[in-house]
Amino acid sequence: MYLSAGRAADTTAGVRRTRPSPARGKGARRAVGGNVIALGAVSLVTDVAAEMVTAVLPLYLVVGLGMSPLAFGALDGLYQGATVLSRLVGGHLADRAQRRKLVAGTGYALSACCKLALLAATTPWAVGAVLAADRTGKGLRTAPRDALISLSCPPEEQGRAFGVHRAMDTAGALLGPLAAFAVLWAARDGYDAVFVVSFCAAAFGVLLLVLFVRDASTRSPAAANRKRRGPGSLRTLARTPGLPRLCLIAALLGVVTVSDSFLYLLLQRRLDLPTAYFPLLPVGAAAGFLLLAVPLGRLADRIGRRAVFLAGHGALLIAYGLLLASWAGGPAVAGCVLVLLGVFYAATDGVLMAAAGPLLPPHLKASGLGLLQTAGALARFVGSLLFGAAWMYLGPEGALTVAATGLAVAMAVAVVLHRGSHP
Repeated sequence: MYLSAGRAADTTAGVRRTRPSPARGKGARRAVGGNVIALGAVSLVTDVAAEMVTAVLPLYLVVGLGMSPLAFGALDGLYQGATVLSRLVGGHLADRAQRRKLVAGTGYALSACCKLALLAATTPWAVGAVLAADRTGKGLRTAPRDALISLSCPPEEQGRAFGVHRAMDTAGALLGPLAAFAVLWAARDGYDAVFVVSFCAAAFGVLLLVLFVRDASTRSPAAANRKRRGPGSLRTLARTPGLPRLCLIAALLGVVTVSDSFLYLLLQRRLDLPTAYFPLLPVGAAAGFLLLAVPLGRLADRIGRRAVFLAGHGALLIAYGLLLASWAGGPAVAGCVLVLLGVFYAATDGVLMAAAGPLLPPHLKASGLGLLQTAGALARFVGSLLFGAAWMYLGPEGALTVAATGLAVAMAVAVVLHRGSHP
């Protein structure tokens, strides 16, 4: 995506082609480690739980509880941005204690409990408080989990390992809306039933983590680790070649990325989709993500992560264009938009972590990934607020036009920044 993971020189020279290790032989391919598979299984089950809630949330808040687009933008921004500080905290605690599994498990458990708490939340802002706690749990677990993935595979295979994990994660994202649809179909006003089933799935994910995921050791001398994990750790990250630039570009592109929730609301309005079918909209995006996460991860390992990452944002820009050019279009255009969303996530989500992982020293792996994730989450928080306000004052089509223009400009700036990183 940004920098090649294959050789140390790539961390300062920019994106280059990564070649397989000669010792493995031409065409040889090593199986993805068991720890990556176990973490993928945990994410799969957890994402079923999370996406059950996410799939019904926009309609529940805007239609069921009567929130305005601006208020929903603020709440969606809170949902995206509540992970900002917790990602940093989770990464720091995991590195400091060298207990990545414990910190990740705490985050998973907190999110599971929040699924039950939604049953007691009867106002939009009570729901917002529960969602903030849920996203705090996600923030705590994300950096330690991704650090475990990065530490469980060699640098030249980071893209494939993260692709496998994201594919399994996205299988859960595919099943979650289907499960929500089934519950809503079977139960009249079945939002409470959705929350209960979601909790059961999330609790099962915690159990899988406890039983099957192994922690990873950085194998650094204890004294050196204590010294490096002190107050100078953030300064060390700031001096890591390539990482500050990654954070800047992630933030720049994140602030002009429209939340999926808004895109689904746009599609629902255009198609006049019945309420019961609304949870099916994320299925198209999840299917594209599921099918392409591993191939695009492997492609990023071969040709460089920058090209794949920018191509993913290009797919998102095309999706915006289809929505704008075919405002009165039918299901075919909506299907293309959803598939392009899947391409976008497959080309950016795991690829970003694969690009950053080899840049970071093992004892700061979780902290560095947490810092990068925080930059993106904060940008998405700001972007949701701005898009919600634009919807209120410019209308949905006007707001999407502004977002598309901003994304095109941000992509051009990202290309310039990357060229500036080359020697």
